[in-house]
Amino acid sequence: MLSVGGRFQGGAPPWRRPRPRSRLASPPASSSGAGDSEKARPLLVERYRDGAAKRYMLDGDSKLQVQWEKHDESSVNTVEDEKANSPIPRAVSDFVLPAGFPESVSDDYLQYMLLQFPTNVTGWICHTLVTSSLLKAVGVGSFTGTSAAAAAAAIRWVSKDGVGAFGRLLIGGRFGTLFDDDPKKWRMYADFIGSAGSIFDLTTPLYPGYFLPLASLGNLAKAVGRGFRDPSNRVIQNHFAKSGNLGEIAAKEEVWEVGAQLVGLSIGVLILDTPGIQSSYLTLTLTWLGVRLLHLWFRYQSLVVLKFRTVNLKRARILVRSHVANHTVPGYVACNEGENILTWERFLQPRISFGVPMERMLGGEESTHMDMVCVFRKKNSFMVNMLLKLYKYEKYILCVEQLGSEEATYLVTFKEAATSMSVLRSLWQAHWLHQNRLKQDGVVAWLEESLTALEDGFADFIKQMEEAGWDQSQIFLKVPKEPVLVLEHLDQEV
Repeated sequence: MLSVGGRFQGGAPPWRRPRPRSRLASPPASSSGAGDSEKARPLLVERYRDGAAKRYMLDGDSKLQVQWEKHDESSVNTVEDEKANSPIPRAVSDFVLPAGFPESVSDDYLQYMLLQFPTNVTGWICHTLVTSSLLKAVGVGSFTGTSAAAAAAAIRWVSKDGVGAFGRLLIGGRFGTLFDDDPKKWRMYADFIGSAGSIFDLTTPLYPGYFLPLASLGNLAKAVGRGFRDPSNRVIQNHFAKSGNLGEIAAKEEVWEVGAQLVGLSIGVLILDTPGIQSSYLTLTLTWLGVRLLHLWFRYQSLVVLKFRTVNLKRARILVRSHVANHTVPGYVACNEGENILTWERFLQPRISFGVPMERMLGGEESTHMDMVCVFRKKNSFMVNMLLKLYKYEKYILCVEQLGSEEATYLVTFKEAATSMSVLRSLWQAHWLHQNRLKQDGVVAWLEESLTALEDGFADFIKQMEEAGWDQSQIFLKVPKEPVLVLEHLDQEV
């Protein structure tokens, strides 16, 4: 039996036994002949975003070699060459520019942003100067007397805002690609993080000597929450703009928000004017806690009613699970109602890991050192040959880790031509394997059966999606950026 990670238990590898309709028409070609005894046969290459590559080869003894290589300029396409020659470092461009820039944005995007930057700089300079004046007006220093106290207070006040701004910078640069996939989840988490920031603000009266660090932490948390909130709101507004009237949708939402702000401020002033609130810090804290919990409940209910027609990873799982189990595909209303807003992808069943290096599929530890060569046993070469042949016509490779366990993990790596549809096909296969768990020996036959079921059932799945009102152009399932699997000598018998 072939177990997870390329491990065998007794007997010959099962894919060497003839099977009907087998994708493995012949056993892996041996490379142990006299002419090949000293020359390694290339199988595939994994490319990484930093320019490194991991090459898999068979040596003369049919052992699998895994070798880290430095950037090979001859194997990189024109787009990558342009990025490498760009005056902007790759880490910086990935942080400040949208993924796929410049193809993913309009021609005027960069010029607009370059002019927006000094515009915002001058705006915040004005904000700093005005803050000093406001503090003087409430009694911190005066124009007629010394201004040192007001200036010092203004610096402290603006400093806490600066710490908060750093949080927004981090979220926008590091997590900008998350919001299109699952805006409901990130909008809810934005309120959770904002609530945590308010807790720091509430503690400042208890520790006035630590006002700056506490207020800064509070601003940082609230700014991180805002970093999640604003992009999520943009996606939600775009969802509402059915007629392309995004500007009007945003303006009308501002009307609703300002109206709620005026009502909320009025009620808040009435609460603060209550004698019990003024004299008791505990009463104030408990009142805040009760109102905040009510706020979070309303936020959750408002997000639950959203009905997106786009297919993200959560909704794709619901669609695939329904088709594999019941041969039906739910419509977008039922699918959104079955979507759990708060659940993280890693906690969903079955457990699927995308963008997994081939070494993990083979049961080896991932090597991280350049120019390092790892040599695996012969059975690993049999397994990689089997996987390449089995998934010859797919744009991904899927294997199973912890076979036979309830916590089995389905490992997926993608080839260089993979698309959102490739991710959807791998999801379908993983759910089929999870639904039809292996109950006997013959892992390869089990994988072959799943691919046959995929060929037979996926067309019906897509047809039912269209009949249920889902648009194939709205399938947004991102292919991991690394590693990218590149097969070498595709005409060879592998």
